[in-house]
Amino acid sequence: MVYQEDVSKAAVSLAGFSDAEADGLRKILSKKDREHALRDLRNRFFRGAAARGVTPQQTDAVWDMIMSFSGYSFCKPHSASYARVSFQAAYLKVHYPAEFMAAVISNGGGFYSTFAYVSEARRMGLEILPPDVALSGERWAGNNGAIRVGLTAIKGLPGETRTRTLAEQPGPFSGVNDFLDRVRPDEAEARALIHCGALDRFNPGGNRAVLLWKLALWHRSRHRAATSGMLFGGVPDDRAPSLPPEDPRARLRREFSVLGFLCDRHPMALYADRVETLRTVTARDLPRRFGRRVRTAGWLITGKRVRTKHGDPMEFLTFEDETGVIETTFFPEPYHRFCHIVDIGRPYLLTGQVEQDWGATTLTVDTVAPLS
Repeated sequence: MVYQEDVSKAAVSLAGFSDAEADGLRKILSKKDREHALRDLRNRFFRGAAARGVTPQQTDAVWDMIMSFSGYSFCKPHSASYARVSFQAAYLKVHYPAEFMAAVISNGGGFYSTFAYVSEARRMGLEILPPDVALSGERWAGNNGAIRVGLTAIKGLPGETRTRTLAEQPGPFSGVNDFLDRVRPDEAEARALIHCGALDRFNPGGNRAVLLWKLALWHRSRHRAATSGMLFGGVPDDRAPSLPPEDPRARLRREFSVLGFLCDRHPMALYADRVETLRTVTARDLPRRFGRRVRTAGWLITGKRVRTKHGDPMEFLTFEDETGVIETTFFPEPYHRFCHIVDIGRPYLLTGQVEQDWGATTLTVDTVAPLS
């Protein structure tokens, strides 16, 4: 039996239930207070089956199958609609990968975060283009093997500022001061735009500290205009002094703090030296370590807490590195020891046993520690 409707079919053909009685049995299986009603239905089911020459052993086996549906099952129309959506999604992901992934990220929700979908897009060979005040729309957009980050991805950028940015896009921005004059973001919003790369077009490939310098001058000129009563604050000097080189890691960390992901690489790249020193196994290589204890490192992207049949809490956590996804199991003992230090959106060092079940590779975790 596969669907809920199979319960009804079995009750009709095996035990002689009417269609209404069989449907009543199907519905009762999903009720919390079903024990009393099921006792009566079970007796009727066994009597009806015996009257049709079915052996008690066969009836027992079928009844056990029916009882298995009391946990979780799908009705056939529900399953068919999910199958249709799955086929449509698979087709779009294969034939229109950039457009599909952009739509998935823009729609939000689902089991995974934007971070996880960006990583999946990168593994698919798609280019993640940073937000750009002249090119980004409100939502993410995909085209020709690339996805442009939408303005909604920028933390701290309110809807009003996004709307003004989009309204000004038809007239090209001549420079950072022109953008600031026309869109008028406050200082925190402008700094977020700079840190995530949305203003890089005004200083291509350069030090973002130059943009921060120009922002400070622009705000100073506005302050002078406001306090002096001048109609115009004067055009601030566009020339920045000689500034120290930008620390690449600090630049990436600021970008991550604004977007929650990195456009051109996985954040585990920031820990490459540390990971290499620890001689960890990558997600891609885990299947080849079946049955062995290994050490691996990954970024925690999602998790699901459950309870054992004895009521003890445990957790399934999903990590990822630059090569793929690491599915892990924290049984009650390691869960109790480490649950207080594990948080989504951080890298961790894991040790445990590599397991395989129905072709799926998982790591049964013994220990976990923050990666720094």
